Amino acid sequence: MSAVIQTTDLTKRYGSQTSVDRLTMTVRQGEIYGFLGRNGAGKTTTIRMLVGLIQPTGGRIELFGESLHANPKSLLRRIGAIVETPGFYENLTARENLQINARIMGIHKRQAIEESLEIVGLAGETKKLVGTYSLGMKQRLGIARALLHYPELLILDEPTNGLDPIGIKEMRKLIQSLAVERNITILISSHILSEIEQIADRMGIIHEGRLLEELTISQLRKRNRHYLEFQVSDDNKAAMVLEKHMHIRDYEVHDDGHIRIYSHLDRQGAINKAFVQHDIEVTKIVMNEDKLEDYFTKLVGGGSIG
Repeated sequence: MSAVIQTTDLTKRYGSQTSVDRLTMTVRQGEIYGFLGRNGAGKTTTIRMLVGLIQPTGGRIELFGESLHANPKSLLRRIGAIVETPGFYENLTARENLQINARIMGIHKRQAIEESLEIVGLAGETKKLVGTYSLGMKQRLGIARALLHYPELLILDEPTNGLDPIGIKEMRKLIQSLAVERNITILISSHILSEIEQIADRMGIIHEGRLLEELTISQLRKRNRHYLEFQVSDDNKAAMVLEKHMHIRDYEVHDDGHIRIYSHLDRQGAINKAFVQHDIEVTKIVMNEDKLEDYFTKLVGGGSIG
């Protein structure tokens, strides 16, 4: 499968601050690629470089197998994008806004506007002024504008930001339909793991400007580990018992006296007995598995993705 986006050591610095640090990533033709990271991780800066809004400090960008630096105009014509919040003339209708954009972009096909509005589900809302649109409708109108020139690649920067659950569901359905029915390759950035998990084929994890890992969603789910979780009265003492008396070292101490044990899962009774013998009160024992958020917490060194 050929690469639609390939960056190599992509870097962006602002003075002494490095926003994107030697980022090497690959987005393959036909896939939905989730670009995941906390706010401020470097996602938007990377996207702005990919669509030619800012120039890299170093590294290389290839789109459709060609250097963006060498051939920007022809390559960017093959891309549609929403970077941050889409802006429109709120005193005009959706159709009027798209007509202005079509003229600016040099699009003369009459059906382009109507087809774009139909694709995003706004064909019946064209008499309303955009100022009366909900945030979700404005996001969909932004995608309609990005689709006017029939792009092969669609880049979406946090398209579900600020949407309510219904709006998020509608946006997710739209993105999936564009990939499946229109065969558009999609890069979507987000800080919300659960959203990326539901729509992406593959994902890249960025933290402090560096790409930590690329993997498929199925690979990510396989990394979930089962564990025994004990809630105890003294987690420091319990940790000592695990190591010195049970010879268990694959464990983690969490808040409020919770200890997760990843090995010796068949020795629940013996572990509980050892705790009790050392005057450690056990108030809860459960068998569970890591959530995907736990994996990210470990990967980025603490805190949550949001």
